[in-house]
Amino acid sequence: METWASIRRLTGYAALASMLATGPTLAEKKYGPGVTDTEIKIGQTMPYSGPLSGVGTTGRAELAYFAKVNAEGGVNGRKITLISLDDGYSPPKTVEQVRRLVEQEEVLAIFHPLGTPTNAAIHKYLNQKKVPHLFLGSGLARWGDPKSYPWTMPGVPIYRTEARVYGRYLLSTRPDAKIAVLYQNDDSGKEGLSGLKEGLGNRAGSMIVAEASYEVTDPTVDSQVITLKGSGADTLLVMAAVKAAAQALRKAPSIGWKPLTFLPGTSSSIEQVIKPAGLENAIGVISTHYLKDPGDSRWNHDPAMKDYLAFMKKYYGDGDALDIYNVRGYTMAQLMVQVVKQCGDDLSRENVMRQAASLRDVELPLLLPGIKINTSANDYFPIKQLQMMRFDGKRWALFGEILEQ
Repeated sequence: METWASIRRLTGYAALASMLATGPTLAEKKYGPGVTDTEIKIGQTMPYSGPLSGVGTTGRAELAYFAKVNAEGGVNGRKITLISLDDGYSPPKTVEQVRRLVEQEEVLAIFHPLGTPTNAAIHKYLNQKKVPHLFLGSGLARWGDPKSYPWTMPGVPIYRTEARVYGRYLLSTRPDAKIAVLYQNDDSGKEGLSGLKEGLGNRAGSMIVAEASYEVTDPTVDSQVITLKGSGADTLLVMAAVKAAAQALRKAPSIGWKPLTFLPGTSSSIEQVIKPAGLENAIGVISTHYLKDPGDSRWNHDPAMKDYLAFMKKYYGDGDALDIYNVRGYTMAQLMVQVVKQCGDDLSRENVMRQAASLRDVELPLLLPGIKINTSANDYFPIKQLQMMRFDGKRWALFGEILEQ
C-alpha cells in the first residue's frame, strides 16, 4: 500500500518529467519572416531620387551602420540585412516597393521609411498585414496610436509638439509678434500649423497674420514668400521640407524681408538647408533638435562623436559626416539594433513590436545629453524631448533647457 510520502514523491517526479518534456519547447527559437539562425532581413523605402533625394543619405548611413554591426559579428549571432529601395518620395511607388518587401522579399519589419505622404500610403496595409512599421521618418501624431494601429511607431519628434514649443516661446519673448506661416500642403505642414496655434492659444487669431502653402512638387516657394512679406509679418514659421526651407531662407532677405524665422528640426541641416540658403541668410534662425551636431565644436572631444566620425570614414566614406541626416540614420540604426538585441531568440513580428514598445531610458551615443528614449504599450513616441537652438552664422548654438513634449 502506497504511503502519502511515496505519492508525493511520485507527483514530484511527474512534475519534473513534465518540466523536462516542455523545457525545450519553452526555449525554442521563434522566427518570423526573414529570420534564420544567421540573418535578420528588414526593409525600408527612401527617396534616393525625386524632390527629397538629398535626404536619401539617411538610408545610406543606415546601410553602412548595419555593415559595421555585421562585420563585428552581428546581433546575437545574426547579421542584419537591410533592403533599402528607392521610392522617389512618390506614394504609389512606396506602395509598390513595400509590397515587394513584404510579399516577395518577406522581410521581418519595415524600418525607418522616410516621408509623410509615403508612410500614409502604406500605414493601413502594414497594419493589416501585421508587419512592424518601425521608427518612421515622419513626425505625425497619428503614427503613435497603439490602439488603432498597433504595428506602427514613429522615430522622430512630433511636428505638432515642436511647433507648439515655438508658439509658447513667442508668447513669452515676443507677445506682439506678427507671424506668417509657410507650410507644406500635406499632413506634416498642417500639423505644424495646428501646433503653432495650440502654442499661441487664444492669441493665435491675432498673432498669425498670414498663411501660405506649397506643394512638394512646386519648383520654388518664391511667390509664397513674397505674399507672406506683404502681410507685414515680422516673424516667419517655415514648416517645410529641405528644398523649400532653403528657398524660403534665401528668398526673404533678397526682397528686403528679415523676419525672425523658425525651422522644424527635420529641416535644420546645415549641409542641405543652411548652406544652400547662404550662411548669412540664416543668422538668428531658431530650430530644435535632439541630436548632437558634428559641426558643433563643443563635441570635438566627445568620445561618441569621435566614434561616429571614425564610422563614417570607414563605412561611408562618400558620405558627408557633417550632415545631420547621417547622424539621424546612424542613431535610428542603433535604435533598431537595440530592439533586435532585446528580442533575443524570439524574432517573431509580435515580439519585435513588444520590444519596440518596451524601451526603458535608452541613451544612444549621439542623442543630446539628457535625452532618453522611452516607450510602453500605451506610449508609442520614442523621442519626447527637444532642445532649442539658434544659428549663429557658423553653427547651431543650443540654448535653454531640455524640453519635454
